[in-house]
Amino acid sequence: MNQPHAIQILIQIAGAAALLIWAVRLVRTGVERGFAAPMRIWLRHSAKNRLVAAATGMGAAVLLQSATAVAVLVSNFVSKGGLATATGLAILLGADVGSAVVTQLLMLRQPLLIPLLLVIGVTVFLRGEGSNTRQIGRIMIGLALIFVSLDMIRGATEPMISNPGTQAVMAYLGSDLLTAFVIGAVFAWGVHSSVAAVLLFVTLAGQSILPTPAAAAMILGANLGGGFIAFVLTYSAPLASRRMVMANLILRGGGAALVLLFIAAMPELLNQLGATPARQTINLHLAFNLFLAILALPFVGAITAGLSYLMTEKPAASDALAVASALDPTLLDRPQRAIDCAARELLVMGQKIEQMLIAVEPLYDQWNSATASMIADQDKAIKQTHLEIKLYLARLGQKGMDEDLSRRSMELASISSSLDSASDAVTRIMLELAKRLDMQKLQFSPQGRDEIRDFSDRVQSNVQLALNVMMNQNPAEARELVAAKEKVRKVEQKLQRSHIGRLREGLAESIETSNIHQETLRALKQINTAFSMVGHPILLKSGDLLKSRLT
Repeated sequence: MNQPHAIQILIQIAGAAALLIWAVRLVRTGVERGFAAPMRIWLRHSAKNRLVAAATGMGAAVLLQSATAVAVLVSNFVSKGGLATATGLAILLGADVGSAVVTQLLMLRQPLLIPLLLVIGVTVFLRGEGSNTRQIGRIMIGLALIFVSLDMIRGATEPMISNPGTQAVMAYLGSDLLTAFVIGAVFAWGVHSSVAAVLLFVTLAGQSILPTPAAAAMILGANLGGGFIAFVLTYSAPLASRRMVMANLILRGGGAALVLLFIAAMPELLNQLGATPARQTINLHLAFNLFLAILALPFVGAITAGLSYLMTEKPAASDALAVASALDPTLLDRPQRAIDCAARELLVMGQKIEQMLIAVEPLYDQWNSATASMIADQDKAIKQTHLEIKLYLARLGQKGMDEDLSRRSMELASISSSLDSASDAVTRIMLELAKRLDMQKLQFSPQGRDEIRDFSDRVQSNVQLALNVMMNQNPAEARELVAAKEKVRKVEQKLQRSHIGRLREGLAESIETSNIHQETLRALKQINTAFSMVGHPILLKSGDLLKSRLT
């Protein structure tokens, strides 16, 4: 094989691998944008028992094409007490199995599947009226591109099969399984997708490029790399979440290393998993994760309890390490920099309100005076920040600005007012309602409590999206955020009707807590509306926002 030809083949393989990574991400993005809120509710309701939790995690990973995405979602629930750490670990074990199932499904080769997915997906995406409908089109396009990328990899690697240099390198990997294992782990970490990594390794094994033992070692390494991705992404999460992710990393990575030793000692074991190298390696991936889940599920409680002794809370940081204000008065003579400082301060303000919202929800079940005091103190701090932002922007206006910066300044002042109203809704309404429940010894009906919890999850998901929009100013995410406002309004109306229906049935718990239930729903809707205002300036600038809803 001459040098130019070799370079051309490597470029083709790199391009195909890049398309594979992007297509997997495209599918995951479509599911997250269109169905994140229902999925959050679905995951949280899986706490009934470990088998249900594992099955839910498996289903979520199949939909998201990623066990890592499931880990991040579950981490949020565990961090705010919505799920026990052991239950979260059960979900992650199921998600690992679901990720392996995805690779089985995506290795199916149906010639008509690619054009059908592309035609239907593009049509649905371009002509779909609702946001969710367009996301379904996005998912179908992503699936089609995954199949296209795998075909590209097969076509690009065919000339390498008989090349002596390729054979020498791959033969070395076949004899040095530890190196292959490390390469698999690093590659999965680098592309942030164990699914994409496994599909690539299986395809190379199917083309006889990779020896079967080397491909198996790389796939086992990809399991370690996949677990490490979630560990890094949740590194700053509360301790309970980190224990769950660490337990999954130890089980998945340690189990992969143990299986690697067995394969190194008895490579003939792979022959029991299928007739072809591709089938052997992909079946190994599924068998490993399935066997790991079956073995570990009965002991998730003991495993997480053991980690609680190894991973303990660090002492709280001193006040000297408190974050300083971003409102730098020395930059008032440089309007663009000053505007950026105000935007940074607004982001911190939004993050504090998010933490308040997460903290207040559990108070509806059990009152905690320390938590309530923390929320009240945070509200005072937010009010002070709101005042400082207004004064800072007012002083900036006195210096004189061009039209664009002046408009941006007004937008930031408006967002600050909206966030201040969200803080009010948490403290003046939700906190007081939770306190009233405790003082009067009242309880919601089971259905009513589930409704509030689910609605709160939906609003928290939109708050996270709003914070992302504040950082990246992405018009597509801004449109999604504003569209979510209408969804929340409809859901709130549906829940209000459901509550009225329980009142008609004469349920005592619903009657006693009627006002608290309805006011909580309205407060959550108010918080959602306040954060949705973050997207309005972006959409107004791009021409995607109507000036009036009147016809």
